[in-house]
This record gives sequence, structure tokens and C-alpha cells, in this order.
Amino acid sequence: MLAVVKRLLLFLAALFGMSLLVFAALRILPGDVASVMAGVNATPQRVETLREQLGLNRSIPEQYGSWLTGVLRGDFGTSLLTGRSISAQIAVRSQVTFPLIAIGMLIALLIGIPSGCAGALATSKRSRQSFHVISIVGGSIPALWGGLLLILLFGRGVGLIGIFPSQGFPLKGWASPIQATMSLFLPAMTVGIIVAASIMRYTRSALNEVMDSSFIDMGRACGMTRRQATLRIGLRIIAPQLVSVIGLTLAEMITGVVVVENLFALQGLGSMLITDVGNRDLLTVQSELFLLSAFFLTIGLLVDVVHQLIDPRLRTVKGRV
Repeated sequence: MLAVVKRLLLFLAALFGMSLLVFAALRILPGDVASVMAGVNATPQRVETLREQLGLNRSIPEQYGSWLTGVLRGDFGTSLLTGRSISAQIAVRSQVTFPLIAIGMLIALLIGIPSGCAGALATSKRSRQSFHVISIVGGSIPALWGGLLLILLFGRGVGLIGIFPSQGFPLKGWASPIQATMSLFLPAMTVGIIVAASIMRYTRSALNEVMDSSFIDMGRACGMTRRQATLRIGLRIIAPQLVSVIGLTLAEMITGVVVVENLFALQGLGSMLITDVGNRDLLTVQSELFLLSAFFLTIGLLVDVVHQLIDPRLRTVKGRV
């Protein structure tokens, strides 16, 4: 329990440091949102007036304090360009991005872990090499090319087997769950297959290492077959490391989602970030980067907590320290 509390305090400290880093990084970038809003023919007086209206003439500590106070209340402020609530925009876009990540990770786990186990249990040299090649090729495919291939195969209206929508998200959102899930299937497959290759490669490699251990020998001595000992004992041994790999791949999936959302014309957080960076909408970009950073840090926190729960050796070692 004490270790979890310490990790939670470290998480809060890292979140505060990340807010400082994001705020400072965007302040040193070139570009002025007031100049963008005023237009190319604006006079210096007009630009200065806009800077005053937007609060950009205040000191940096004042701007940071005002933004952080709003974030703590769940209010990310108002977009400098559109005048709309950033929190409301993020809430709408999250209905696309987070389900996309969840479905993609589910696909990755359903493909990665069973195929990794099959690769470890394969007995012939040709089968082992086949699983090795599949994991290497699957992890090497860029998200852009993978998505295009899936569209050409399964995209409705353009693919050989037109089953799933290849563009957009229903206007009614999750009010029509079947249509929403169908529209996210190809994007989720794109990121899921790439992540599945990493999980498959690690599962196969880790199981190969433990299959010669005394734990597996003991299971075989108790009457288990090689397959039973590997799946019942081997998977339990590698579970803590596997959780770490899944956590890392989940974080990597965020970068893939940015590409995939633009490829499939999905109005998610990734496409919103790209648009706002191009428009120099400083406050909105700042809030989006902070939210994504918080997501990364939360994944790290959850991985550590799960490690504590499933690995009694870790609790024992930390308890002694």
C-alpha cells in the first residue's frame, strides 16, 4: 500500500512537471496567434489590441497560473481562434479516439498473445521461422501503408471485399453503436495489427526462455503436457513483463492513432491536434498535449500498480527495502 501511495505522489509530481514543460515548450515556438487572427494586412495596433483581448500581454507566470487553475477545475479555457470551449471539443473528439484505442488494443491482445504462444509451442523449424517472420513483418508495416491496404481489401465501395466504412464517423456518434463500431473497425485493425506483432514477438521470446526452467519441468513431472505447462505456468511467469510490454505498446499506439485518424477522416483528438498546430491555436494545442501526456503517465502508473498486484516478489523486495 505504501509503495502505491509513493507511486501516486510521483505521478502527481511528474504531471506537474509535464504541465510546466508543455507550457514552456509552446512559448518558445515561433508564431503569434494574434497575428494569425488579425490577418496579413493587420496594423500593429490591431495585433496589439488582440493580444490584450486574448490575455497574451500578461506575464508568463500569470498565464501559466491561470491555465493550471482552470485545468484543475476541468476547464481548459476557450479556443483563441474559434471561441468555443476546449473542454467541450476534447470531450466530443474523445468519443472517437479512446474507443479507437480500446478496440485496437483488444484486437492486438486477441491476435498477439495466442499467436505468440503458438509460436513458442511450434515444434518444426519451418513453423518457428514462419512465426518469427510474421512478427517482424507485422511490426515493420507503417500505419499509413497498413491502413491503405485494409481500405483496398475491406473498404466499402473501394475494396475487394467491401464490408466496413473506410471514411468518417457517424454524425450521431455512439447513439448508433453498431455503425460507430463498424466505422472504427478498419482504423482499429490498422493500429491493432502493428501492436499485435510486438506483443506476439515478446510473448514468443519470453515463453521460449522459461520453457527450459525448473517450473515447467515441475509441471511436466506433475503430469502436465508441454502445452499445458507452457500455458498454465509459463504465461503466469511472464505476466509481469508482459504487462509492461502492453503498457508501452499502448502508449506507442497514441502516435499511430494520429496518422490513422487523418487517413480514415475521423474527427478525433489526433486530427484535432494536427489542425490546431497548423492554426497556431496555442491554448488548444497546449491543453491537448497536456491531456495526452497525462494519458501516458496514467498508463505508467497503472502498469506499476498491476505489477504490485500480480507479482508478490516485487512486494516482498520493496517491503524489505
